[in-house]
Amino acid sequence: MSTGKNGITYAEAGVDIDAGNALVERIKPAAKRTVRPGVMSGLGGFGALFDLKGAGYDDPILVAATDGVGTKLRIAIDTGVVDGVGIDLVAMCVNDLVCQGAEPLFFLDYFATGKLDTDTAARIIEGIANGCAASGCALIGGETAEMPGMYPPGDFDLAGFSVGAMERGAALPEGVAQGDVLLGLASDGVHSNGYSLVRKLVELSGLDWEAGCPWAAGTLGAALLTPTRLYVRPALAAVRAGGVHALAHITGGGLTENLPRVLPEDLGATIDLDSWTLPGVFDWMAGVGGMAEAEMLKTFNCGIGMILAVQADRAEVLGNLLTQAGETVYRIGTVTDRPGVAYTGSLR
Repeated sequence: MSTGKNGITYAEAGVDIDAGNALVERIKPAAKRTVRPGVMSGLGGFGALFDLKGAGYDDPILVAATDGVGTKLRIAIDTGVVDGVGIDLVAMCVNDLVCQGAEPLFFLDYFATGKLDTDTAARIIEGIANGCAASGCALIGGETAEMPGMYPPGDFDLAGFSVGAMERGAALPEGVAQGDVLLGLASDGVHSNGYSLVRKLVELSGLDWEAGCPWAAGTLGAALLTPTRLYVRPALAAVRAGGVHALAHITGGGLTENLPRVLPEDLGATIDLDSWTLPGVFDWMAGVGGMAEAEMLKTFNCGIGMILAVQADRAEVLGNLLTQAGETVYRIGTVTDRPGVAYTGSLR
């Protein structure tokens, strides 16, 4: 190897190690805010350690989930409003974990870009930390990948990984039976699925991201970037109170595809569409695209982000508990002896 004048450097190839180190230092306070019992190490190591016994578990079963944010990121990139997509990333993982009856324990993120912008990356990861803190989940590690030539200038991608735990024998779904009541928890909008269609509908409307929102205050872009609601703490409180047989996180596939995932093969559900009011964003999209009701129900959450199947004689108590925890709760239907999801009423 030459000992003469320094030749080409990694930075000249497009990778700035100093920027990556600066990012790690900037996000350390955000990660520290998420520390919970069980965390054994901070950021910067080759791996992250977690002590299940320290978290209070005697005979734990681990549950793992991974997800991304999808093409909602395109809106965040185009508008520069990136602060909420980290919450989306966390929510798409931890809301799935709680459906198995698991408490989210820790989270790791993967952030990839062509050229690292420290401020943008820090805002995103600080959003991830906010989502973790709201879910009682520690941000214990991650990876930042600067890959010139792989992403156009300004573009980035996100992936998230979360691990939760439950005591052996506490897994859900369990005990779902005909007559169980379906409690629907309101969503905060579109959440993080269906955005390829959302973006197509915006294109058809002729509006841009800075246009006034047709159904709410502010811009269209900002409204569509409303983060996915985090259901972890209220849902776990309901599970621990007793009487919850199943939870279904309503993501891609809408109500039609997601609810059957937590029902026994010989059971189904009837949902009364008149039991809640369709939020403005969905009404607007349905109008712009001339979308059929069936298409809406198998694509979007249509205002219901999580469904709990609960023992009938516990429905009122659990509904009150969830309301006191800050959720908007609707009694939307029942479990039936007919497989599949049947609807009565209409979206409105």
